[in-house]
Amino acid sequence: MDNIKKYTAEFLGTAMLVIFGCGSACTNGFGIGYVGTALAFGLIIVAMAYSFGNISGCHVNPAVSIGMFINGKINAVDLVGYILAQFLGGIAGAGLLSFITDGLVDADGVALGLGTNGYGSQSAMGISLTQAIVVEVILTFMFVFAVLGVTSRREYTSTSGLVIGLSLTVVHLLGLPFTGTSVNPARSFGPALLAGGEAFTQVWVFIVAPVVGAILAGLVFKVIDIKPVPQKRRRPRPVEETPKTESEKVES
Repeated sequence: MDNIKKYTAEFLGTAMLVIFGCGSACTNGFGIGYVGTALAFGLIIVAMAYSFGNISGCHVNPAVSIGMFINGKINAVDLVGYILAQFLGGIAGAGLLSFITDGLVDADGVALGLGTNGYGSQSAMGISLTQAIVVEVILTFMFVFAVLGVTSRREYTSTSGLVIGLSLTVVHLLGLPFTGTSVNPARSFGPALLAGGEAFTQVWVFIVAPVVGAILAGLVFKVIDIKPVPQKRRRPRPVEETPKTESEKVES
């Protein structure tokens, strides 16, 4: 039953990420711009982290789950369950987004997309395949490393959702003009599947590169993470007994 709750939370969280994050990317032309889109991705993660964090940890991202698995935070069964739930959530979120944007156009009269990722003609900056891979590896490394760091200490629990959301905002501020920022295979796959065409033929990049970035972040963090050394509890000094007098010895 606990596993079902965790996987359901991951499904819903990923769906919400796609609806609100990719939905904001769709309406970019109406004035919110890249900053607005970056904030949308970050803020929805903050909301989901404080909603589902106590249930599943609110990974809502296969890359995060891989980093957690490498560092022993989840087991292999949960890794598979989380990733499956996240991909299904990404598809469901993209489906709902497709429905509510169907037939709509942006301020320039161009049909609204689904916030897909891409390179070449699908990139605002027209970057190459190699550049796209490098960008996504770097962005995912930074994001997953931040998640691992802020969830590694119990004392960070109250602010971890905010830190994770701000970290996602930062990577979007840099990555949006390059690739549309993936750092999340499930977030990329759902919209690309429904959009089809070149977006779908390029989606492998936004699955492979974030996985590579996540593995690197997980391994590096595992090596450099310094666990606090538990302090040894000092044994209480034995109470010295007062020597008995001759009369006390006779009585005893």
